[in-house]
Amino acid sequence: MSLWIKICGNTSLADAQLAAEAGADAVSFVFAPSPRRVTAAQVAEIVPHLPACVEKIGVFVDASFEEIEAAVSASGLTGVQLHFNAPPGLPGQLRARFGPRLRILRVVHFGGPAENLAEFDQDPNVDAVLIDSFSAQAAGGTGKAFDWAKASATLSQDAGARKRIAAGGLTPLNVAEAIATLRPWGVDVVSGVEAAPGRKDPEKLRAFIANARAADRV
Repeated sequence: MSLWIKICGNTSLADAQLAAEAGADAVSFVFAPSPRRVTAAQVAEIVPHLPACVEKIGVFVDASFEEIEAAVSASGLTGVQLHFNAPPGLPGQLRARFGPRLRILRVVHFGGPAENLAEFDQDPNVDAVLIDSFSAQAAGGTGKAFDWAKASATLSQDAGARKRIAAGGLTPLNVAEAIATLRPWGVDVVSGVEAAPGRKDPEKLRAFIANARAADRV
């Protein structure tokens, strides 16, 4: 299977369509305090205009089951990214409510105080684990990369039962190196393809996807 590419932090239809047209497999929307924060109503206006084959994922931080359920239902999301230390039973609740059509991602901050890879790999309701950089100041979108060489042994796709998604500090210039080092199932980018927080740079976005696809073929 080819590399899965997600463009995160979309705040407008134009940017989400740009990602889809450039060849992204998924776009995501941040439902948490951030310069990129959007509401369910805003996303509900965007989703119907995107190709059905492109996944629409909501990113949640410190959200309850009820909050996530409401956002998924109102926005037409096809996936959720639990970007926080969520209760162990939350993925199961979401799976019971939405079934297999909902892609459920958990997040591990490499180098942080809690690296829950083993726990997430054992959860049948988790579809993939996204590896982000650790920061004490922000949950994500920091633009900082973690140590790929140090992480490669434990975070490569061959190392675990769940799909691995590399994130954190990726750019058009370094995504090929990250893919060669980590051999992930997918990659995720936010600030590395922005002109400003919440606004994409078309040239950077197209270059990121092109460079990632090229690296995946090597």
